[in-house]
Amino acid sequence: MFELITGFLEKSGYFGVFALMALENIFPPIPSEMIMPFAGFVVARGDLNLAGVLLAGTAGSVAGALPWYYAAKVYGCERLKRLAERHARWLTISATDIDGALDAFRRHGRKTVLFGRLIPAVRTLISVPAGLAKMSLGRFLLYSSIGSLAWSGLLVAAGFMLEDKYTEVSKYVDPVSKAIFGAMLAWYLYRVVTYRAPAKAASCPKQHEER
Repeated sequence: MFELITGFLEKSGYFGVFALMALENIFPPIPSEMIMPFAGFVVARGDLNLAGVLLAGTAGSVAGALPWYYAAKVYGCERLKRLAERHARWLTISATDIDGALDAFRRHGRKTVLFGRLIPAVRTLISVPAGLAKMSLGRFLLYSSIGSLAWSGLLVAAGFMLEDKYTEVSKYVDPVSKAIFGAMLAWYLYRVVTYRAPAKAASCPKQHEER
């Protein structure tokens, strides 16, 4: 897994970083906790530029957040929750998840967009209440970009600083990364097979426009 991802990033360059981070935010097959540290390894070896990787990672993360933001903004709460309920077996977001994200947004407002980008699993969900509250695109992009840049920077720095121990670290990172990916795949398949529709989600509250 270690050689697979770093090799892919070496060949695909900044577009590969952008694409993986965008995909991770839409439907997370490989978490950013694996993507960006590996990108940091590649930067430290001189195959990619640090600024380019940070820009590509941040842009990909924000681009991946936009589909959920627009889906929420266009479809609205009730329609989006009905969509989630119909396809919750296959999606990574359920109607109950939407309720939780809305509750967090009501309590903390726009700060949830900024700091939510720093929290694993929340990064995707936080786009939904922002869209439902009709937060302006400019504000959404600003807060998402700041949070995504900070998160990407931390992960890239971790990979960059370990580069001098590349051979030693790869011996441990490779089996661990395979185990993480395998566990995620197993969890998803288990979720699909054992999924049972939850109790009916709460009705959507009236949303005030967030500017």
